[in-house]
Amino acid sequence: MKPPDKRTLQPRLNSVTSRQNPLVKQLRRAFSHGQATGNGHIAVEGLHLIEEAIRSGLRLHAVFFSESAGERAERLLPQVGKNVETLLLPDQVFASAVATEHPQGVAALVAPKKFELKDIVASGGLLIIAMGIQDPGNLGTLLRSAEAFGARGVILAEGTVSAFNSKVIRAAAGSLFRLPCVSASFAEVLPVLRKNAIRIIATSSHKGTLLPQADLKGGVALLIGNEGAGVPKEVLAQADERIVIPHSSNVESLNAGVAAAIILYEAARQRSG
Repeated sequence: MKPPDKRTLQPRLNSVTSRQNPLVKQLRRAFSHGQATGNGHIAVEGLHLIEEAIRSGLRLHAVFFSESAGERAERLLPQVGKNVETLLLPDQVFASAVATEHPQGVAALVAPKKFELKDIVASGGLLIIAMGIQDPGNLGTLLRSAEAFGARGVILAEGTVSAFNSKVIRAAAGSLFRLPCVSASFAEVLPVLRKNAIRIIATSSHKGTLLPQADLKGGVALLIGNEGAGVPKEVLAQADERIVIPHSSNVESLNAGVAAAIILYEAARQRSG
């Protein structure tokens, strides 16, 4: 297939040179705060992630290209709707607005899908509650694993890093764009789980049912705790069961993202059987 002609793409790009441009400021704020902007947009960086957002049906608000990202503009612009703002920035201005030290030259403001706690819980099946997961890479890995192994949604409880943190988005590799994800305190979540007869199964690094012996079928909410402290004692007391992943005694505990992936795989295996 013949690549797009730069001359046909250039008129679509609005050249912006100021760091104070309102859209550039929105992009910078979304990246620096790791939260949605006031009008509900999140910041996404990189060609692959923006293509994943498009493939996942998300609405693009604006797309930003650095002047040195010509080939990426040629590839991405034909996929971007005509009503989407497309900006061409000097490399220094682009670098000032994004999160990475070595930018790829493509970023976007995107409107994520919105979900409510009642919708996720009412769907039953396999749910994840992330409790106090502070490392963005761990949360991103958890989200990616949750989609891969058929979880219905993820609840981000207190102390957990924002799902819109740029490092979370990168580690999730597009899963955040499709997987239902909401933020709620455990106190809010507990009565809704009880009402819907969903069992709460908490992970523990010390004692509990060995993972291969645990029943992970039916309505289950897997409670994955903080990387160091694990699940708080007062929350553990509310769990219906604790499970342990068998591993060498030389290792104190597993990385939260790895632990979640192992448990999710076992849950998928049981459910497929």
